[in-house]
Amino acid sequence: MGLTPMMIQYLEVKERNNDCILFFRLGDFYEMFFEDAETAARELELVLTGRECGLDKRAPMCGIPYHSASSYINRLVNKGYKVAICEQLEDPSKAKGIVKRDVIKIITPGTCSDTAFLEDTKNNYIMSLYIEDEKAAMSFADISTGEFKCTYTKYNISCVLDEISKFIPSEIIIENDIDIKIIDAIKERFQMSFTKRPNIFFSKKGIENLKNQFPNFDINKFNDVLIKGCNGLLNYIIDTQKTILTHIDTIEYYDTVDYLSIDINSRRNLELTETLSEKSKKGSLLWVIDKTSTAMGARMLRKWVEQPLIQKEKIVNRLESVEEIMSNLPLYDDLKEQLRDIYDIERLVGKISTKSVNAKELLSLKKSIEKLPKIKTILESFNSELLKNICSKLDCLDDIYILLNKSILDNPALSVKEGGIIKEGFSKEVDELRTAKAHGKEWIASLENEEREATGIKSLKVKYNRIFGYYIEITKSNLSSVPQDRYIRKQTLANCERYVTPELKEVEEKILGAQEKLIDIEYELFVQIRENIEKHIDRMKKSAKLISEIDCLSSLAIVALENNYCKPEINVIGELYIEEGRHPVVEKMITRNSFVANDTIMDNTDKQLLLITGPNMAGKSTYMRQVALINILAQIGSFVPAKKASIVICDKIFTRIGASDDLARGKSTFMVEMWEVSNILNNATNKSLIILDEVGRGTSTYDGLSIAWAVIEYLCNNNDLRCKTLFATHYHELTSLEGKIKGVKNYSIAVKKVEDDIIFLRKIIEGGADESYGIEVAKLAGIPNEVIDRAREILNNLENENIQVKNSTNHNELKGEYVKETAVSILDKQKKENNEIKQIGFEDIGKEKLIDDIASIDILNMTPMEGFNKLYDIIKRVKTL
Repeated sequence: MGLTPMMIQYLEVKERNNDCILFFRLGDFYEMFFEDAETAARELELVLTGRECGLDKRAPMCGIPYHSASSYINRLVNKGYKVAICEQLEDPSKAKGIVKRDVIKIITPGTCSDTAFLEDTKNNYIMSLYIEDEKAAMSFADISTGEFKCTYTKYNISCVLDEISKFIPSEIIIENDIDIKIIDAIKERFQMSFTKRPNIFFSKKGIENLKNQFPNFDINKFNDVLIKGCNGLLNYIIDTQKTILTHIDTIEYYDTVDYLSIDINSRRNLELTETLSEKSKKGSLLWVIDKTSTAMGARMLRKWVEQPLIQKEKIVNRLESVEEIMSNLPLYDDLKEQLRDIYDIERLVGKISTKSVNAKELLSLKKSIEKLPKIKTILESFNSELLKNICSKLDCLDDIYILLNKSILDNPALSVKEGGIIKEGFSKEVDELRTAKAHGKEWIASLENEEREATGIKSLKVKYNRIFGYYIEITKSNLSSVPQDRYIRKQTLANCERYVTPELKEVEEKILGAQEKLIDIEYELFVQIRENIEKHIDRMKKSAKLISEIDCLSSLAIVALENNYCKPEINVIGELYIEEGRHPVVEKMITRNSFVANDTIMDNTDKQLLLITGPNMAGKSTYMRQVALINILAQIGSFVPAKKASIVICDKIFTRIGASDDLARGKSTFMVEMWEVSNILNNATNKSLIILDEVGRGTSTYDGLSIAWAVIEYLCNNNDLRCKTLFATHYHELTSLEGKIKGVKNYSIAVKKVEDDIIFLRKIIEGGADESYGIEVAKLAGIPNEVIDRAREILNNLENENIQVKNSTNHNELKGEYVKETAVSILDKQKKENNEIKQIGFEDIGKEKLIDDIASIDILNMTPMEGFNKLYDIIKRVKTL
C-alpha cells in the first residue's frame, strides 16, 4: 500500500523544513504528524491520535484549530522550537486534485513578531555570530521594530559575551564549524536558542543583497567578515519570513568603543536592568528611572542604560534637555498627556511590513499620528539644542493621518476578510453594495410581514444561518396553516419546521451576492491602503524614534524632580566629585529619608584608589555600587542622586563584587574571583572606573593578602593604568599602604560599638577601620549566643598569646608560616627591583601601625584608668610582633 497523496505532500514540505514543527493546514485545523505530533502533543498537552496514511500503521497525529494557533505557536517558540506554517495556497472549492500547500512563514524564538506575545518594553533580538581570521562579526536585528545593528571585534570570548549581554538575543545564527568554546560559554551564561546554517553566510551577491535591503549601506565601513555576518542574518530573516521586509531598511554600524563598556559580570553586579537574584526589573536601576509613557520610549530607555554615552557633547545635550523639561512643568504635563495616548508605532510599522496588520491596528496608528502636531507645538516652546533638533525633525505624517481618517471605520471589524472596515464615502462601490445589503434587510423584514399576513401565522420568522442561508421557521402548532404549494420543507427540528420559498431564494441571492462582493472589495481596498502606507515606513520609523527620545527625556526629568537629583557637571580632566551621593535603588527600597548620603572625591593623583575598610553589612558594597551607578546615570544623560556632582567620563566600568562559584565549568569561588580580577586588570585603561570588593578573600590569609596587595600596587604603579578604583577589604594590614604607594587613600565605614553590640552609621569617613567586628556581625545575623561567646573567648586567646608557629610540628601551621615568609621575600625582591617604590613587609605593617597609635595618644586628656588600659593594650600588641 502506497502513501496517500496528502501524506506525500506533507512529507515533501516537511523535508524542506526538517528542523521545524510543521503546522499543516487541513480545512479549519493545523495538523501535525509523526514525530512532530508526538512532540507537540507532549509540549502542548494535546490528545495524540492517528490517521491512515497508506502505511502499515496509522501515523501519529494531533491538531489545533487554525483560529487559535497563535497561543500554541507561542508556547512552542518559548520552549525553543521552530514552527513552520504550511497554508493552503488555493481555494479548496476551486482546486483540481489535492490543494496546493506550502510554508508561508517560519516562526522562531528570534523571528517572532506577534506583539500579543512579545514584551512591550523589551526588544526581541535575533543575532548572527560569524568568526573568521580571529575576527568576530556580530549582527543584531529585531523584526518587530525593524532595527538592524552590526559590529565586529578581534575574536575574544569575553568581548563576544559582553556584546551579547547588551542585547540578550532570543536566537543566535551560527555556522556548523564555529569554535565550540564560544558556544559553551554562551550556553553557560544565557538561555537562548542556537540555529546552525552552514551556507547562509556565504553569497556571491552578499554586497548586492545588503545594498538592496539597506539604502544607507556604506561599503567603506564593512570588511569581508562583517559583510558575511550581516548577510547571514539577512538571509535567515528572509528565509523564515518568506518576504522582503521593507521596514528593515537601515543598517547601523557601531564600534564597541562608541559607548561606555560594561562587561557581563559588572552588568549583573550593578543590576542595571534586572536584579541579580530574582531576575526582575523591580530593584534594578532601570526600574527607578523608567517613567516612560510609551512602549517605544521604554525600549529606548533600556538601550540608554545598556549603552551609556562617552561623548561629552551628547551627554551635555541630554542633560540640558532634562533640565529644561524640569523647569517647565506645565509643558511637561501637556507633553505627558499627549505621549500617554501614543501606541507602539514601531511595532505597528513592523506589522504593516509583514502584512499582518489589521484595521483596528491601523486605527491605533491613526490615533497616534493625531498626537504628533500637538507634540510638535509643545516642543516649539523649548530652547535646548536637543529638543529644538527633535522638533525640527519631527514629521507629523499628516498625509497618512488623512488617508486613515477617511478610509478606516472608527470601530472596524477585527478580521480584514469579513468586511466592516471601510468608512462610508471612501469608495462609491462599497457604498452601493452596503446600500443593497441594507435594503436586503428591509426586503427580508417586508417579506416576513407579507408571509405572516398570507398564512395568518403571527409567530412566523425569517432567519439566517451560514449552512442553509435564509429560511422561514414555523412552530409545530402552526403547521396546518403552511401553504403546501409554495413552501418547500428544508429541515425538521423538535419544535419547528424550516421552509424556503422561491421569493425568499431570490431575495437571498441578491443579499448574499452583495455581501460576498462587499467583503472582497473591502479587503482589496484595505490592501491598497496598507501598501500606500507601507511606502512611508521610513518616515514613520523616524518619527517613532523621535517620540521615543522625547519620552525618555521626559522620564528622566520627572525622576530627577521626584527624587531630588542634581544636574552633574561633566568633565574630562579625571576628577570625580560627588557630594552627598545616594544609591538610586536602595534609597527607593528603604524607608524614605533614612538613606545616609556619602561624599566621594577621586582623581588620578592622590586619591586614585580609595581603600575602604569596615565590617560586613556596614554598607561598603552599597557605597561603591552607588558611585558606579551615579557615573552611569550621568553618562546616560540623567540627573544623579546627589547634592552636587562633577563626573568624569569613563570608557569602561568594571566590578568584582560578591562570592560565587561556577562548578559547572570546574571553577571554585576563588577561581571565579581571580578570573574576574584578571579580566579587569587586562582590559582596564586609565579612563576606567573599577570596583573591587574583598579581593583575595577566597583563599588563605597570606595568599589573599599578598594578592590584594599586589593588585593595589599594579593599579597604582602602572603608569599606563592608574585608573580610579574603589577597593573594599577586610585586610587591615593594607591600610598602611597610604603614604607608601602614591594614590592610595584610606576610608572606612563609621561604626559605633555599644558594649557587645555595634551600630552601623553607614557613613564613609577618612582613615582605616581598627577592626572587622566580625563576631558582632555574626551576632546580628542570629548565630547562637553559645557560639558567639565561644568565638569571643577564642579571639581573646589568639590576641593575647604569642603563637610560636616555627616550633610547631603541625604541617598546616608550618605551611602558613612558609607562605608568609615567601610573600615577604617576594615583596622584598620587588623593592630591590624598583628603587622608586618603597615596600614594607608584613611585620613592618604591625610595627608602623603600633608606632602611629602610640604617637596619637593624648595622655593629658586620659584618666588614670584609661592610661593603664592603653598601656596594657600596647604591651599585649608588642608581644605579638
